[in-house]
Amino acid sequence: MTDLQLLGKRIFEDVNLSEPRGVSCASCHAPAHAFQGNNGSPIPGIAAGSTPDKIGRRKVPTVMYKTYSPAFGFYKDIDDGKETLEAKGGQFWDGRASDMVEQATVPMLDPVEMNNPSIEAIVEKVRTGPYAGLVTALFGQGAFSDPTDAMKDLTGAIFAYEATERFAPFSSKFDDFLRGKAQLTPLEARGFVIFKDPQKGNCIACHVGNTDSHDPTDWLFTDFTYDALGAPRNPAIPANADPTNFDLGLCRRPGIEKILPKEVKLESLCGAFKVPTLRNVAISGPYYHNGVFTSLRDAVALYAFRDVDPKRFYPTLRTGEVDKFNDLPGAYKESVNSEEVPYDRKPGEAPRFSNDDVDALVAFLKTLTDKGME
Repeated sequence: MTDLQLLGKRIFEDVNLSEPRGVSCASCHAPAHAFQGNNGSPIPGIAAGSTPDKIGRRKVPTVMYKTYSPAFGFYKDIDDGKETLEAKGGQFWDGRASDMVEQATVPMLDPVEMNNPSIEAIVEKVRTGPYAGLVTALFGQGAFSDPTDAMKDLTGAIFAYEATERFAPFSSKFDDFLRGKAQLTPLEARGFVIFKDPQKGNCIACHVGNTDSHDPTDWLFTDFTYDALGAPRNPAIPANADPTNFDLGLCRRPGIEKILPKEVKLESLCGAFKVPTLRNVAISGPYYHNGVFTSLRDAVALYAFRDVDPKRFYPTLRTGEVDKFNDLPGAYKESVNSEEVPYDRKPGEAPRFSNDDVDALVAFLKTLTDKGME
């Protein structure tokens, strides 16, 4: 590990960089849990902040494999032979940080997370802390003279640490399978087929991999785009006690209006959240942006049965009607992906894949767990 990466590790694990002190980046991104967690919150996946009364609104994402994400932007894509523009890249569920360097500052300043009042306050804690000498050794005696520049150096060090093999080991059974050093069981192999089948799971459409490649780095299991899946509302999130509170995701990304291409309608982005990598998915629950499912099997089943049996996942209104996509206001429910396989089903129709297929998919997804993460 280089000195810069070592500095990033020290910052990442420093419990003095919150207000009050006691919470570090690792408090919510725990190494033993694929670098995600909840800092001791009573709500699975939804982290507590620097004080017990502060609880987040979204599931803490893993930091693993995140350095492969491109910067946030609207990229050209070919869809059914037509050129389109789609949001891609960035960090957080709504892409509000363009890259990993920018991402590191956000939780430190967020009042619900690490709660620092300013960049100056963060830099001062490092300047008076136990590894200040490492900072000056790397960046010179004037390293702390300009807090803005100093913060860039500190977050750059965090990025250097997060770019190490520890965060992207490519050491799962699936990676060994790609390298010809392991065999999938019949159930796992069946799940892999369903995963790739464009008429069944079609998971590979968003959780991409290069089917012609045996190089694990060609299998990141995400295309870094954004999709509106209509996940059920999570009533355990305190903010959701207010029935008028909705997390609209990408269309509320700060500054999105200024960079929105004229071809893209803002409302079409409502309810869309970044497609996560599926690497280590078996141990990085709960699932979806709001952590509504604690079970991986339930999370997979939503893809198959969301549209053919919605009452399985959504509440029923007094009228007897199922309140489908109940974590979105009515005006934005049309933004939910209802055309792409496997979502192109209607109540009463056969799902694209069965309950047995769900079991096979889960078996395959468990092969994506890196060694040492269980």
